[in-house]
Amino acid sequence: MGTNKQYKGYKAYEYLEAGVDYRSFELCDGDKIFPEYLIPLKEEQEERLARLARDTICISIHEHPVLFPKNLMRDVFEFNREGRQSCAYEELSRSYWDCVFDNLMDGTCTIHSKAGWKWSEVLHDLGIRLCDLAQQDFIIRCERVEDIYRAHKEGKIALVPVIEGAAPIENELDRIDILYGFGVRVLGITYSESNQLGSGLKEDKDGGLTAFGHKAVERMNKVGMAIDCSHVGIETTKDVIAHSTKPIFMSHVGAKALWDSKRLTPDDVLKACAEKGGVIGIEAAPHTTITKDNTTHTIYSYMEHFEYVKDLVGIDHVAFGPDTLYGDHVGLHHAFAAHLSTKSTQGNTNEFEEVEYVKGIENPTEGSKNILRYLVKAGYSDEDIQKVMGGNVLRLLKEVWV
Repeated sequence: MGTNKQYKGYKAYEYLEAGVDYRSFELCDGDKIFPEYLIPLKEEQEERLARLARDTICISIHEHPVLFPKNLMRDVFEFNREGRQSCAYEELSRSYWDCVFDNLMDGTCTIHSKAGWKWSEVLHDLGIRLCDLAQQDFIIRCERVEDIYRAHKEGKIALVPVIEGAAPIENELDRIDILYGFGVRVLGITYSESNQLGSGLKEDKDGGLTAFGHKAVERMNKVGMAIDCSHVGIETTKDVIAHSTKPIFMSHVGAKALWDSKRLTPDDVLKACAEKGGVIGIEAAPHTTITKDNTTHTIYSYMEHFEYVKDLVGIDHVAFGPDTLYGDHVGLHHAFAAHLSTKSTQGNTNEFEEVEYVKGIENPTEGSKNILRYLVKAGYSDEDIQKVMGGNVLRLLKEVWV
C-alpha cells in the first residue's frame, strides 16, 4: 500500500493561527520533480515499478522532511530561531517512503544560541515537532518495528525522530533515557566535531571512543536506541562497532574510495560495520556522493556509491539515507557552512562542479521515486530490491529496538 497514501490535507501547525500564535514565513514550493531527471523506463518496467512501489516497504534512514523558506538566504536564520520547522505532509504523501528517519534541526539547531546543540534547544525542537504530529492522523510517530508495518498497511508514513549527534547529552548518561522517553530511536555519536563521547570526522586527530563514550554505547544498547556513526571519526567509529553489542547504522555516508573527502567512509570501516550486522545508508546531500568519474552530483553519481558499497559489503548491508529536504539545500549549506562542517569535510572544492541542486534526488519525494526506478532499470530482483529499500533496515531494528 506504499503508493496509496491516506493523506487528508493537514498542514503543519494548522491548529494554531499563523502570525498570531507564531511567526510565519513564506515556505518553498515543495517537491519539485523535473520529468527530465526521472530515470526513463520501458512500459513493462513501469508496470513492475508500480507493483514494487505498492508492495515494498520503503524506508529512508536519513532525511529532513520539512519545508524551508522560499527565500532561504534572507529568512533561514530567523526561521531557525523560531524553532518551528514544518513537516512536509503533502509532499511526503507523494513519495514512496513508508518510513522516514527525521533528523530534525541537527547541526542548525540554533534556537537559543549561536553554536547550537544545546540540550534545551534539542528538546524545544523535538517537542514542537511532536506536538504538531499529535494534531494529525497521517504520520505515525514510530517507536516500534510494528509501527512501520502498520504505516505500510494503512497507507501512512512512520516517522522516526533522530538526533544526529550526542553533544547535547554532555556527560549525563540518563539523558539517553530521556531522549528515548521522548521518542528518539536513533542517536549519532558525534556530529563532525568531537564531544564527550569521541572524535568527529572533521578533526585532524581521532582519539577514539572515550571512557564516557563506552558507557554511552552500553546505555544505548540497553535502552534499545540505535547508534549512528555517519559524522564520526574513523577510529571512533571502529571503537563503536567493536564495543556495541548490537549492529549500528552508518545512515548517510558514501565510499571514500570513489571520492576523497572526510565526509565519506574508507573500505575497512564499511566492512567492519557490515561484519557486525550493520546497515550502511547512501548519502545524497549536495557535493557528497560524487565520484572521480562523475564530478557532477546527480542520481547517477549517487547510485555509483550504492553499487560500490553493495559490491564491497554485500546487498544485505546496504540501504538509503539520502539526507534530502524540501527547499534550497545548497543554499542551506552555504548559510550554515560552519555548523554543518561542509567546507572542512567535502574534499578539494576545486575538483568538482558546484550544482544548484542534485539532479534526480533533490528532495525526499523525488529521491524515493528515482532510487526505485534505478533499481528496476538495473534489473535487480524483487528480493534484492525489497532488501535495500527497507528489509535490511527492518532486520537491524528488530535486533536493536525493544
